[in-house]
Amino acid sequence: MLTQEFAALEQTKEDFALEKLFAIRAKTLEAVNRIAEQVHIGMVEEDANQMAIATLQAMGTRQGWHKPFVRFGANTIKTFGADSDPGIKLGEDDIYFIDIGPVWDGYEGDAGNTFVMGNNADLQRCAADARQIFAAVANKWKTEQFTGQALYQFAEQFTKELGWALNLDLSGHRLGDFPHEAYYKGSLAEIPFHPSPKLWVLEIQIRHPEKPFGAFFEDILI
Repeated sequence: MLTQEFAALEQTKEDFALEKLFAIRAKTLEAVNRIAEQVHIGMVEEDANQMAIATLQAMGTRQGWHKPFVRFGANTIKTFGADSDPGIKLGEDDIYFIDIGPVWDGYEGDAGNTFVMGNNADLQRCAADARQIFAAVANKWKTEQFTGQALYQFAEQFTKELGWALNLDLSGHRLGDFPHEAYYKGSLAEIPFHPSPKLWVLEIQIRHPEKPFGAFFEDILI
């Protein structure tokens, strides 16, 4: 049973509808795939980000709770909101991720995924391991009633065991009706209680401990 203080962090509007949230989630995942379909070798990252904005606008969004981020190559190790190094082109053996936060009909979407060009085994493993770490952490949430703090403690250790470093600056957050910050501005990694389903985003950003590349994956805890 949550205390009144913690329950307030999971509030929603009176007319909040889960079916609407799930419809927006599906649309957001579709948007990630539409953007990825347009990314190509030789593309400059700045052009990819303009394309992401145009794609979201074509899908009917006029705002986002954060701007889209398409990160190429060495920029995949950048933290959320950090400026990319300019002029990075996507190579034949390369990695990139997409992170979008559109708003449709007063509901927030948030999704991110990593994609690999070519057959570089290290890049492919990095992308796959980001998803594997996400799945393992989500399973701990489902089966062991972990707090937000414990989820990211586990994520950090599991990431290290796989040979990567976890970016703890990107550590989950509330989601729901816009703006979620009206209820809680902090991270999932800070909360000392077991997060409820369908209201929290789990974010996993990893990087090679020495080389300039990384991967990202996020979705709602459901």
